[in-house]
Amino acid sequence: MSLLPLFADLSGRTVLVLGGGTVAERKIALLLGYGVKVVIHAPLLSPQLERWRSEKRIDYRDGAFQEAWLNSMWLIVAASSDPAFNRYLAKLAGERRVFINVVDDAVLSTFHFPAIVDRSPLIVAISSGGTAPMLARMVRERLESMLDESWGMMAELCSGLRRSIRDRFPDLHARRSFYELLLHGPVAMLVRKKRIGDARRAAVKLLHADGFTQNGSVVLVGAGPGDPGLLTLRALRAMNEADVILHDRLVSSEVLDLARRDAERIDVGKRVGGHQITQERIHALILDLVTSGKKVIRLKGGDPFVFGRGGEELEFLRAHNICYEVVPGITAAIACAAYAGVPLTHRDHSRSVHFITAHCRDSLDTLDWPALARERQTLAVYMGVAEIKTLQTRLLEHGRAADTPFAVVENGSRSQQRVVTGRLDELATCTQAYALRSPALLILGEVASLAPRLSWFGQAPLTGAELQSSRSSNDCARAA
Repeated sequence: MSLLPLFADLSGRTVLVLGGGTVAERKIALLLGYGVKVVIHAPLLSPQLERWRSEKRIDYRDGAFQEAWLNSMWLIVAASSDPAFNRYLAKLAGERRVFINVVDDAVLSTFHFPAIVDRSPLIVAISSGGTAPMLARMVRERLESMLDESWGMMAELCSGLRRSIRDRFPDLHARRSFYELLLHGPVAMLVRKKRIGDARRAAVKLLHADGFTQNGSVVLVGAGPGDPGLLTLRALRAMNEADVILHDRLVSSEVLDLARRDAERIDVGKRVGGHQITQERIHALILDLVTSGKKVIRLKGGDPFVFGRGGEELEFLRAHNICYEVVPGITAAIACAAYAGVPLTHRDHSRSVHFITAHCRDSLDTLDWPALARERQTLAVYMGVAEIKTLQTRLLEHGRAADTPFAVVENGSRSQQRVVTGRLDELATCTQAYALRSPALLILGEVASLAPRLSWFGQAPLTGAELQSSRSSNDCARAA
């Protein structure tokens, strides 16, 4: 079947819908959204259709069906449960040259309702010609994830400038080059930031410039804890527009695989015991790439504003007048706790949560240990594996109970996730015995006791009790 795609203006025009069930309800909801005057005929109406009828949003025709109704209609939707009646309607519509959609019957239909991605005034319609509606819906879902609401705002901006752009660039090639810069450069970034006035002024300035060059930009993106399914839609869109991706070591390969295939990937991760690249060098690299007109994604594990130096990088970008955006990510404490079955707060156990970092001994010396050692609160400790013994000692010294539960989540949300649980007084022993390595997050507090019962992802949590039992068995075996 060959269908000619058309976009019809039906605002204020009359469409007849025959049928009063849920299918008719869905079609009418769509029509009302576009300002259509809906006339409906059916022996019974669904509760929602009855409400619309009482609100006078639809015009209900009762009694017997009358052929004359079709004479004043622009379109007909046959959504009745009577196949013979639907065939009769299709015949009448054909005689009057009125387009009809017979629900679930592609042969009788002379028009089809497409799957729609609405970014008004930009509208994307997808059709499978009635052969595979689910496939059309899947395509729509893909496009929904790719096209954010800024596309509609950008379409409005372009509409206001269309005549001026044609006058300024009568040559088609030059006009296309200008649109490429307009739609993918700093103006589009301003639109995404909802700074429409600034975007319009920037577009006008660009339009009247003697010449224009493609300036680069930076998007600071949180990649989450590792599971690619936890990426935000905005992060995914940004990754598919990037020319260059500067990523940390904690960004998983599965996340990187979702980026644009021809984007250059540069590992700028820092590693304990020897920095692969300094923060100053990262700044210099960003400046070089942006100066050359590249769209740069600074991709950070977790969230860039939680122990991620995102603030430092934004200060650098601002100081050098570089256009930037920020896309938050799911931070490790939230993700690792969720994937380990540990609620960070719980009305029976904890009313507050503290995010702290134990990246080095100097950072530990700056913490308020008496406050952190209080009961009925949760500590989420980032980058703490190397200083676990010091953490344990300080908390015990300042009054935290020895039997306070803990959970260490290694490689949280990833296929190789491990969770180790136990008591505070066995924290260092368990960490060493189970050879826990970074990336790992320590959760300490009464809520950690829920991990063995509520865990749902990966293998069951390992426990300090199991370790003690194993050691006792080995000791007995040696004694025997």
